[in-house]
Amino acid sequence: MSLPLRLHRCRKSFRSYRWESLGEACFCALEGYRKRLPHRSSEQVAIIAYRTKLTLSSSLNMRIRFLLGNLAFLFVLLSAVSTLGEDAGPLRIEKEIPLPSVEGRIDHFSADDTGERLFIAALGNSSVEIVDLRKGERTAEIKGLEEPQGVYYDSKIGRLYVATGGDGKLRVYDGESLVLHDTMEFGNDADNVRYDQKTGDIWVGYGNGIAIVNSAGQKVGSIALGSHPESFQFEETGNRVYVNVPKQFGVVLVDRQKRLALSKWGLGASFGNYPMALDDGDKRLFVGCRLPARLVVLDTNSGRIVVTFPTVGDTDDVFCDTVRRQIYVIGGEGAVEIFRQRDADHYESVGRTPTAPGARTGFFAPNSSRLYVAAPHRGSQAAKVLVYMIGKN
Repeated sequence: MSLPLRLHRCRKSFRSYRWESLGEACFCALEGYRKRLPHRSSEQVAIIAYRTKLTLSSSLNMRIRFLLGNLAFLFVLLSAVSTLGEDAGPLRIEKEIPLPSVEGRIDHFSADDTGERLFIAALGNSSVEIVDLRKGERTAEIKGLEEPQGVYYDSKIGRLYVATGGDGKLRVYDGESLVLHDTMEFGNDADNVRYDQKTGDIWVGYGNGIAIVNSAGQKVGSIALGSHPESFQFEETGNRVYVNVPKQFGVVLVDRQKRLALSKWGLGASFGNYPMALDDGDKRLFVGCRLPARLVVLDTNSGRIVVTFPTVGDTDDVFCDTVRRQIYVIGGEGAVEIFRQRDADHYESVGRTPTAPGARTGFFAPNSSRLYVAAPHRGSQAAKVLVYMIGKN
């Protein structure tokens, strides 16, 4: 699509008061101009884009009639410039990897240890998408799954674990041929999948608890929680597991040896706690909440709330970068918000990097300094993986 046509559609969105579509079109058009005019400042790019839009009006009368609309359009463009400027911050877009014909919501990711492949649970598409990062393309699919939600790839034994919420099953595939090896039934809503580094077991959130499967594919335990678990994280040095349980309005502490829920920590007036990340060294737990959109920082020594920040809306993944001392909050509102840690008790937001509407899940690869974000198909936006390089502080 030509840039003038993008701007024309942007203006049509403004006239119909579709504010979200207007913003998306502005960012899209501005980004296109900026790539073609790398020597110009963001402000100059915005003016050039605006002047191009004016040429779409072929008569003076039309220009006068829509003068107020044009001025408002320019204001939105200049506002967008400030957001585009954030690309010079911690995250820089490196490339986009298309996911052809993938429809609906995209859930969680995993990757192999070499950083060559991504495994993506395309929940709404009933598939797992396998992406070759070197080639920059999708190279394989596992189709016909009922709501795939959680995935984990075990590089040590070459197995891919896929949890499907629609039928409550965990499937185990060969990591190369993608041949199905085993299937385990857990009842309903099999969701997040995690690997226990200490034991080599796989933990699967489902129904109202967590199931534990060993490397041989045998169910060796379970933990009752009383309601459905969302994200959970293992301590690296201790025996505790922190589990988000939104319907209980807090975080449940689990003893991984006893396989028993110990206690629960509240989150104040923050609800809808789905994603979390753990900084085990500083004993800090980062919990993403949706009601309202907040990031809650907990002290894992005591469970006290250290600080709470407003953040990007509709978050479903949070990652902690202990090397750069940053936290990445991915939100379906259409951005990644970055928080920088000054010390264990003090944090600051250093900006938001625009992504795409509905892009609320991703994967952080510390070894390659990359953040991957899944953008679902929305309108003219095709499904794709956004690849961000993480800059130095």
